[in-house]
Order: sequence, then C-alpha cells, then structure tokens
Amino acid sequence: MDTETLIDAWRRLLSGSGKSWVLFEHGTCVVIDEPTGELAERATETLREFGPVQVATSAGDFRVLELKNGEGWLVTGHHPDVVTFVALDEPADPSHLAVGIHGRSKRDQDGTELHVIHVEDNGPAAE
Repeated sequence: MDTETLIDAWRRLLSGSGKSWVLFEHGTCVVIDEPTGELAERATETLREFGPVQVATSAGDFRVLELKNGEGWLVTGHHPDVVTFVALDEPADPSHLAVGIHGRSKRDQDGTELHVIHVEDNGPAAE
C-alpha cells in the first residue's frame, strides 16, 4: 500500500477523535492522547518498546478488529495505543488468525525499523 493511501486510511479511521497520531512505514500507528513535545520522538520510543514481537510473551499477542467500512482490519497488541492497519488485499488468507499474524509481523517490522512516514498533530496548538 502506498504512503498516501495509508495516511488517508488512518485519517478516516481516526476522524473526529481529536487525537494526534504517528504513522510508521508498514502501517503501524501510535495514537497519542496528550500531544506534548516531539510527537515522532514519543511515538518512536513507544514503538521501540512495544513494537517488536517476542513470541510466548504479551508482545506476541494480538487481537483482530474487522473494519465496518470493508477497508480491512486493525490489529492490536499489548499496548493500547499501538495499532496496525491491514488492508483487504494484503493477506492471502482473510482468516482472523492469518490477518493477526500478518499485522503482528508488520508491527514487528515497524518496531525494529522505526521509520516514521507521517505525523498528524491534532493538539491544542494545531487548532
């Protein structure tokens, strides 16, 4: 999925939430409730700690949420503010297990590579 499509998907998903967010290269988003300081830096710290997968620990756990708009799925992990988007055309197998493993793999890539592609600052100063 190209960068602009991914950014647009997250904008739609978080529309009206008033939350700031930072998007990483493989589709993992870190949502920031209280946007203070350098958002990309804060999100990178969070993802550095909670992105990499460690099987047989809570870092390997995931939950799959199917999007009502038919766009794909959200895959959550062990940190409530770290969520990965999986588009409908990404996994070969659309079962929740396959989607979850695919999303967890994307989170792991983002958590080890830590490449920010977009910052959406919806804090008070951004209004």
